[in-house]
Amino acid sequence: MPIDYAAFAYAVSVAGGGILGYVKSKSIPSLAAGLLFGTILGYGAYQTSQDPRNCAVLLGSSATLSGMMSYRYYTTGKIMPAGVIAIISAVMFIRTAVKTLTAPQKIE
Repeated sequence: MPIDYAAFAYAVSVAGGGILGYVKSKSIPSLAAGLLFGTILGYGAYQTSQDPRNCAVLLGSSATLSGMMSYRYYTTGKIMPAGVIAIISAVMFIRTAVKTLTAPQKIE
C-alpha cells in the first residue's frame, strides 16, 4: 500500500492556505475553511493510501472545493488564491479518478 504523497501534499497546502489567509488578512472564514477542507482531504488521502479504490472522500471534497473556488474566481476575477486552488483541486479530482479507475481489483 503506497502512501499517496500528492494527496497529502494537497491537503497540507489547502490547510496552509487557510492559515496564511488568516495571518495575512485576519480572515477567520479562510482559516476555518482551510482547516476544515485540509482535514477532510487529509482523511481522504489516508483512505486512498490504505486502499486506492476507497476514494469517495477525496473525490467529493476536491470536487466541492474546485466548484466553490471556481465560482469565487468567476465572481472576483482574482487568480490568487481562488483560481489556483480551483485548478489544483480539479487536477487532483482528475488524478484521483484516473488512479481509482486503473487500480487493480481486490480479489477476496
